[in-house]
Amino acid sequence: MNHWHEPAAELVRPFRVLPDWRLDDLMISFSVQGGGVGPHIDPYDVFIIQGMGRRRWRVGDALPLKQHCPHPALLHVEPFTPIIEVEMEPGDILYIPPGFPHDGYTYEDTLNYSVGFRGPNGRELISSFADYVLENDLGEKYYTDPDLTCREHAGKVEEHELERLRMMMIDMIRQPNDFKQWFGSFASTPRHELDIAPAEPPFEPEEVLAALEDGETLRRLNGLRVLNVGECFFINSEKLETCEPQAADMLCRYTELDKTHFGEALRNPAFVAELTTLINQGYWFFDE
Repeated sequence: MNHWHEPAAELVRPFRVLPDWRLDDLMISFSVQGGGVGPHIDPYDVFIIQGMGRRRWRVGDALPLKQHCPHPALLHVEPFTPIIEVEMEPGDILYIPPGFPHDGYTYEDTLNYSVGFRGPNGRELISSFADYVLENDLGEKYYTDPDLTCREHAGKVEEHELERLRMMMIDMIRQPNDFKQWFGSFASTPRHELDIAPAEPPFEPEEVLAALEDGETLRRLNGLRVLNVGECFFINSEKLETCEPQAADMLCRYTELDKTHFGEALRNPAFVAELTTLINQGYWFFDE
């Protein structure tokens, strides 16, 4: 919902004391009396904000629990002993770490707002990095064994051969520039569709500069991921080639900006042109 509804997105902003790249989304749940999805485990951190109504939450310890599917869209866990049992009223917040089973019981018509922080798993990391390797023609070096000697058992793969192969793969990940380039693109890719509306008609650089000089404020598109990775900057999975790194860092740091954030960079026509392109793409817009 934070991608599509501005008032809902306001709930996410106080959580920007945590890393942007870990934020998944804001989910809103409506339930009637007695409603809920049942006892389950989430693999991510979640902050549950109680909106309208009251709900009782039970949270168990992170212990091995059997899971089952009462419905193809639901994965439940077996009954658990709660270590937290609390009735939440409007304005209350409950934090549940990943791996802790939980269940909510609704007393009356209720709205819950869940701010989730999801970390990637190993499968996602390996798969994405492999795609990067293929797209950029990396890893062309072949396995060699100049110290190979004759052996009695030709069908046996020796431990030192396995280790050499493993190091070939690890060495690709160890390249800091490639790793940063991959991770910047990976981490700045949104998990959900963005409400992108390119500027129509497109702005000219002179118009952008004049608006900022007149005191107007630029707002970032909700859900857009803008990250500083090392000395590189990434927006919506794309690397930003910038002539003003300090100003680009302001784009990563703040969701609302005015001329004071950009400083002397506004005197650089090349940077104003960069900023204009981003606005025309619908990534930033002037606050009406």
